Amino acid sequence: MIKILKSFISYFGKKKEIFLINSDKDKDFVISLIENQDLIAIDTEFEWRKTYFPILSLIQIATKKYIFLIDCVECKNLEWLKKILESHKKLIVFHSVRSDATVLNTNLKIKVKNAYDVQIAEKKINGGEILNYGNLVKNYFSINLDKSETNSNWLKRPLNEKQLSYAANDVNYLLELYQKQIKILKKQNIKNDAFLEIKKEVQLGNQELYISRLKKLKKYSKFEKKLFMWRENFAKKQNIPPTQIFKNNLLKTLAKELNKKDFNEKNLNKILKDSFILRKLIEDMT
Repeated sequence: MIKILKSFISYFGKKKEIFLINSDKDKDFVISLIENQDLIAIDTEFEWRKTYFPILSLIQIATKKYIFLIDCVECKNLEWLKKILESHKKLIVFHSVRSDATVLNTNLKIKVKNAYDVQIAEKKINGGEILNYGNLVKNYFSINLDKSETNSNWLKRPLNEKQLSYAANDVNYLLELYQKQIKILKKQNIKNDAFLEIKKEVQLGNQELYISRLKKLKKYSKFEKKLFMWRENFAKKQNIPPTQIFKNNLLKTLAKELNKKDFNEKNLNKILKDSFILRKLIEDMT
């Protein structure tokens, strides 16, 4: 059932109604108010400490008039969001788009298409400094946001009033930041540069998790990269953090230990199929 949390009177003198969406029956209400909007803002709250994939808790969507807090734990069918969020006709405003794109992709198979990132835009504007959302809001609007709920338990239900207020604030100022920044980007003639960098971040968020991790292993051998991919696949199947199997700093050492036992790249695939052999070796090393 749709719950109106409160009316949000922002610094800009605009009243926004905040709705908690915690039932699949509410989808038509949300769709009716956002499907024709060509500019919306999005943020997500999630847990990503003990699993391979992030666990989505909330999707916050802001328009000029409304804020929707979509409870992704209570709502079981969110397929309707895919058409809206993958639309080329909508510009979606984020802060740190790669993170949110990753969460949307891994949880809902949503691949963001048309995005704007206030963090990347600000980096272009100020010459490279990366600012968090709270600092951006403070710099542009002289508002100090309460960030005390950043590390709270987002999977526990019911969410408390402080968490819901925090979540609403996290998306409330994104559209106004966009409007401020886009004027500066045009004035400095760096709008296209900003959008190109944003597009790259979106692509990174839309790809599988292992790809960006594997790219960091440029100086590693094929043998070591195969071990890395075994770890990724094993962690993915078990839905546990890869570092829970073994940390990156053990990768080269583990490869040396395997070579000592006359294992080599040719027969590694056979070894990896029998995960017990490798797991036992890892346990012995650690």
